[in-house]
Amino acid sequence: MHRGKGMKFVGDSRIPATKKPNVPKDYSEYPGKTEAFWPNFLLKEWMVGSVFLIGYLCLTIAHPSPLERMADPTDAGYIPLPDWYFLFLYQLLKYKYAAGDYILLGTVVMPGLAFGALMLAPWLDRGPERRPSKRPIAVGLMLLALISTVYLTWESVVTHDWEKAAAQGEISEVPEVEIDTEAEGYQIYASQSCVSCHGENLEGGPAAPTLIATGLSPEEIAEITKNGRGAMPANAFEGSEEDRQKLAEFISGLGAE
Repeated sequence: MHRGKGMKFVGDSRIPATKKPNVPKDYSEYPGKTEAFWPNFLLKEWMVGSVFLIGYLCLTIAHPSPLERMADPTDAGYIPLPDWYFLFLYQLLKYKYAAGDYILLGTVVMPGLAFGALMLAPWLDRGPERRPSKRPIAVGLMLLALISTVYLTWESVVTHDWEKAAAQGEISEVPEVEIDTEAEGYQIYASQSCVSCHGENLEGGPAAPTLIATGLSPEEIAEITKNGRGAMPANAFEGSEEDRQKLAEFISGLGAE
């Protein structure tokens, strides 16, 4: 009788031969099937996100938002321009069905659908495949978002009036001018409602520009006091035509070379 002949070995799967830590198997053991969400998948997502975040931070540091002149709410001709990474949304608001009466479509509905699709991507495409040809929904959403962002950014850059924007954004120092409070023009100015907006020294305020070195002629200033401009209503000046002319000459001469 040979050794071991007729003997049977029985193993109980409930009793581990060796105690092993609770570590998920390597993803390479299941090609194209699945992988552990924690920490394998989530760690990869964090690493990719960190790379893009650091890249964006480097770009914003290398190309910071330029400083411009003091904000003037009365300047209706000012062309606002956001930072480069928001240009695609800025361009979207220029189209007919994303602005005006349809402003909610451009500011809430369209961006909401876009970001909502990105958040729902894991539920819209739950296939185990990793090849792009086998994941049409995920790849389609990614390409649509990428093409839309690149095109709208490019369209915003090429259609923007950069020369006008550079001219209006220049920081200009207001010259220091000694205000003659005894002058007749200043007395007329102080007796009107102009002081509440433009200040006692005509330096301007949050809702009104400075009246020093305006570069306007007396005729132009008199016209503004009649018809208004920006936030200034028409016929804000309540004096006589003679006083209007004296006030216009006084303001036009402030800071004039």
